[in-house]
Amino acid sequence: MDSTAPARYAVEERHASRWVVLGASLGTVFEWYDFFLYGSLATYFGVWFFPPENQTAGLLASLATFGAGFAVRPLGSLVFGRLGDMAGRKNTFLLTIILMGVSTAAVGVLPTFEHIGWTAPVLLVTLRLIQGLAVGGEFGGATVYIAEHCAPRVRGYKTSWIQITGSAGFLLATVVIFAARALIGPQAFAQWGWRVPFGFSLVLLAVSIWIRFKLDESPVYLKMKAAGQVSKAPLTEAFAEPRNLKAMFIALLGGTMPLGVTSIAASVAPLILLSGPLHVDSLLVYGMMAVALIVTLPLYIVFGSLSDRIGRRKVMLCGCFLALVTCYPVFSSLGRYANPDLMEFQQRVLVTVAARDCHTRFFVTPNTHLSTCDKARQFLSRAGINYTSLPADGADDVVTRIGTHTLQGFDEAGYRATLAAEGWTSSANPAHVDRVAVTLLLMVLLACTAMISGPMAAYLSELFPARIRYTAVSFPFHIGNGWFGGFLPLVMSTLAASTGNMIAGVAYPLVTLAVAFVVGLRYMHDAPVEKM
Repeated sequence: MDSTAPARYAVEERHASRWVVLGASLGTVFEWYDFFLYGSLATYFGVWFFPPENQTAGLLASLATFGAGFAVRPLGSLVFGRLGDMAGRKNTFLLTIILMGVSTAAVGVLPTFEHIGWTAPVLLVTLRLIQGLAVGGEFGGATVYIAEHCAPRVRGYKTSWIQITGSAGFLLATVVIFAARALIGPQAFAQWGWRVPFGFSLVLLAVSIWIRFKLDESPVYLKMKAAGQVSKAPLTEAFAEPRNLKAMFIALLGGTMPLGVTSIAASVAPLILLSGPLHVDSLLVYGMMAVALIVTLPLYIVFGSLSDRIGRRKVMLCGCFLALVTCYPVFSSLGRYANPDLMEFQQRVLVTVAARDCHTRFFVTPNTHLSTCDKARQFLSRAGINYTSLPADGADDVVTRIGTHTLQGFDEAGYRATLAAEGWTSSANPAHVDRVAVTLLLMVLLACTAMISGPMAAYLSELFPARIRYTAVSFPFHIGNGWFGGFLPLVMSTLAASTGNMIAGVAYPLVTLAVAFVVGLRYMHDAPVEKM
């Protein structure tokens, strides 16, 4: 008898386990890279794919399209979750990655509004919806696939590699955009260079497909299939059984909702704030975000491993609480360190807007009537100027007071000249940007995201039986991330535009995180950690 056989089998098993984690995780990194490209380049889409008459409305429409991809993710979780529970984990998440790759590459060759009119935003939304459907089936498949391969004592650690893929994909998108913009130049990048990162996704798609073809099917699924125990109606089993439905609801409100809100508040929202109202050079913004992401990526593994020792619930609740108490200080401090000149202007110069005919408009067509108040408020929002809305004195025309100056009606050149006379500048002085402080602020919310996210895959996988695991894990995850998290940029930007305060939108993550913490504290419990 070969005495070295047990040791050899142990080594082979560890090697197979590493390949499973690597194969599933790398493919998911690519999917998140594709998905986050849109959010990172949303400001360019507002210019090229929507009517040029109103840039603020174009940005809001672009962010709404970004949110649309998140909105259909729950539908994707049901479609592909059912397929994964019935036909197998591997083939399902192979299909999702192909859909994601093709739809992303197509964005890179999409004609603009100038060339094909309203067909451009229609095609953009269609491709974004396909992306959302594909991502809806990705996380559940990769999570369940890894969880069903690993031992209970290291499940938090092993599955945390899947949780790292969201930030890793966002980091990859940030680095590629940063590199393309640096090589091409800011003007050329704004004109056509933004298409390069989408074309690069074809290379990543080829690598990801090759990796996933080499993976074997989940042993848990194969065992169920051999025993004839594969569910014939996973959706019915998941939603008709009260215990499963309750578990999904609690997991949503206490786990995946705060994860979705915190992750987008830590990544996409700061990019929009820094490169938009705060007017920091986007190359510098992407550089600071890349550093913050690189430093905080290992925390996903740390907190996933910690959950193997002290439990999933404790780690996630700590992350939720820390995000709740740090969210407002982080966003309110970004302006102070990223553009101190603008913040000094805000404190020194009072700006008020008064008019009766004033609205916050999400979508603007060439036929949309914009009042002078609409134009004034949208200009001030783009300029990063906080203002106070006052009751109108009777006139329909807007009356704007900037310091000691009073402006009747709206003339952009006049507004710019008046603001400049008061000391306003149209861009942040790079020498005054405190890069270290801004990067540390970004790291705070990214660390909170890692604390909530690290144990999440193991927590969800342990809640549900194998027959419906793909479906039951995917659905609450994508409701929380897709709906509560996906529309966060739109909600925050809309609140800012409608109130005249660039950080008014922070109210949204504060409310959702408070609800999540209460629900988690009262109703969340760790499931028994046992062999799947």
